[in-house]
Amino acid sequence: MNIVVAVTGGIAAYKSVHLVRLLIKAGHEVTVVPTEDALRFVGLPTWEAISRRPVTTSVHEDVAQVRHVALGQAAELVIVAPATANTIAKMAAGLADDLLGTTLLATTAPVAIAPAMHTEMWRHQATQANIATLRDRGVAVLGPGEGELTGGDSGAGRMLEPEQIMAEALTLIDAGHRGAHEPHDLDGLRVAVSAGGTREPLDPVRFLGNRSSGRQGVALALAAADRGADVVLVAAHVDGAVLADAERHPLIRIEHVGTAAELGDAMRRAAEEAAVIVMAAAVADYRPADVSDRKLTKEAGPLESIELVQNEDIVAHLAARRHPGQVIIAFAAETPDHDGELLERARRKRERKGVDLLVVNEVGWDRGFEAGENTVHVIGDGGAVLALASGTKRAVADDVWDVVADVLG
Repeated sequence: MNIVVAVTGGIAAYKSVHLVRLLIKAGHEVTVVPTEDALRFVGLPTWEAISRRPVTTSVHEDVAQVRHVALGQAAELVIVAPATANTIAKMAAGLADDLLGTTLLATTAPVAIAPAMHTEMWRHQATQANIATLRDRGVAVLGPGEGELTGGDSGAGRMLEPEQIMAEALTLIDAGHRGAHEPHDLDGLRVAVSAGGTREPLDPVRFLGNRSSGRQGVALALAAADRGADVVLVAAHVDGAVLADAERHPLIRIEHVGTAAELGDAMRRAAEEAAVIVMAAAVADYRPADVSDRKLTKEAGPLESIELVQNEDIVAHLAARRHPGQVIIAFAAETPDHDGELLERARRKRERKGVDLLVVNEVGWDRGFEAGENTVHVIGDGGAVLALASGTKRAVADDVWDVVADVLG
């Protein structure tokens, strides 16, 4: 794939060296388009050595080949990382005073930006208005994340890690590749999807939760809507950047929830009219028996134990009370010792919960949760493995819906 990586003048430019390396190792052809300011952080020889291609910032070089528009015309994906506040403003205004600007105006390929700036700059009304403008034009905004910034500051504005940028940006190609020939086998179908991770409060400050980002659930909702389904997306603590595409989709309605009880209530309401239910959210199995109205402090004495009570098994409840013809898909995240154990756990869980399909994936410190890619097995009647899906979370979502469409006949 022909990818343009545009690099702008922020300290996070050093991370983009690794991004380019990852894309090339994955077999893509990468052209780096830096701004003049970007070269003050990472020099031109580095970009040429990593990309194995000539690099320039000027619209006046290679004029005979009309390079200032040819790069954009040939690109299949454009990634701007880091995207500074200044570059975001120039993109929103449509300025084209350098090679990056002309490339962006000349391309019809998907464009993704990875913002990087201090928290105050990110939250400024001007920046947020520019981001809204770019999103309205179809630009994917990846992040920013929260964490340490330059100068000892911390907060929102940290550029996402290269691995995550690559995975999420390539998801745009998955969607675009299916685009014109997207199947419409779910036209008019009512679908309910849960996503994210529930949080069970211990006091006004603390909670019991999990690491789910909601990306897989949101990808399932988008894939269903792109195939014509009317989707209710019940989102538990899903970041706005992850939800951005779903918020713009005309066939998706989002309901925000917090706890397992709230998610259960929302899914029961949605299930009343849904033909298909997908429980992709990571739901807390337990909650604190007592919730303090005030923050628990050391001054009150040591907290030696927390009594927990079991939450309702939402998907089992939905399965037991399903209406005729309703299809229910559950998700399970496991930490097995080997693949055989993974499948055995999945088969037992499918039988125990009484669902039609169970989608299982292995999770760990660096896989499954908070990652851009996923690998799942889809388990059906009799414990049969109906599909093994791997790749970006959108690609996995499309494969899961292929199985569901077969089940629906």
